[in-house]
Amino acid sequence: MECFGVSLDTQAARQLQVIVPNLHRRYSGVTATNRMVAPKLAKLFRAAWLGSDAPEGIARMDAADLPKLWRRREPLIWHARRNDEMIAGVLLRALGWPLKLVFTSAAQRHHSWLTRWLMRRMDAIIATSELSASYLNCEATVIPHGVDTDRYAPAADRATVFAEGGLPGRYAIGCFGRIRPQKGTDVFVDAMCRLLPRYPDFSAVIVGAITADQTAFAEGLKRKVETAGLSSRVVMTGELPIEELPRWYRRLTIYAFTSRNEGFGLTLLEAMSSGAALVASRAGAAELVVEDGVTGALVPPGDADALAAALEPLMRDPAAAAAMGQRARQHVLQNFSLDAEAGRIAEVYRTLV
Repeated sequence: MECFGVSLDTQAARQLQVIVPNLHRRYSGVTATNRMVAPKLAKLFRAAWLGSDAPEGIARMDAADLPKLWRRREPLIWHARRNDEMIAGVLLRALGWPLKLVFTSAAQRHHSWLTRWLMRRMDAIIATSELSASYLNCEATVIPHGVDTDRYAPAADRATVFAEGGLPGRYAIGCFGRIRPQKGTDVFVDAMCRLLPRYPDFSAVIVGAITADQTAFAEGLKRKVETAGLSSRVVMTGELPIEELPRWYRRLTIYAFTSRNEGFGLTLLEAMSSGAALVASRAGAAELVVEDGVTGALVPPGDADALAAALEPLMRDPAAAAAMGQRARQHVLQNFSLDAEAGRIAEVYRTLV
């Protein structure tokens, strides 16, 4: 698809078919999933990204371009993923923009009255899992997230990539996501404090931002690690640029998904696609994505004992962990590619335009 540039000219505005809004200033998992699939959609439709954190491979537009689309005849898809984006779409349509409104819901909980009111004004609803769909009081098309299997791919030489990270030992266990109780970072730290002393070849890597409201929580985790004498072997990188994440996944032999609750949990797919063995709490899409005992192991959320018990056999036998990682990679290639996700979203779009 041709690139429209930052500002759409009149002809480009006339040809536009899909707007992908990202009106959330803070980078989040919703942004990450949107960034991955949007360039794929842009190969199927004339699409433009409105907002921050625009990925490569899709045209960009800004608020100044919106008047060029007012009262045109051809319908235009507005694909929202948050309340504020649904609100913007509803308002724009009421003011004369020819929008067909689509909303993707990943939440696995009952929605607020505002979200329910907004969803009733959508032309189509997508849920990322059957469980997410069960919380909607409306018809929804279930389309699981996909992952960029080229970007998130195993290292040709994991030992070399591992060494470049400056981590002690020979193997790494990772836990990625914002540092907070919801993500179960404390569960991971508890398991590592028990297991790392027994397995000196392993290091633990925690990748994720620490927001101001979680500073005390993060400091408590650091004190626990220090008390266990593991400060050099439990590495907290903080938030990393998006471009660096695939390389950190490639350093991992094992990935721990420890969320207590989750909408979908894209890191599951990223880790599996990168060839890491997986131990995952039964949260988000874990039971949809993971074949227990084959492509990963499932444990109860918030249970450090169960997490440690599931991780230990993989730490004891890194070759078995590598074999599980290979099976996980093949499972993602066959079932959770971005092309498959984009193709199914495109089918929803076509029913509307």
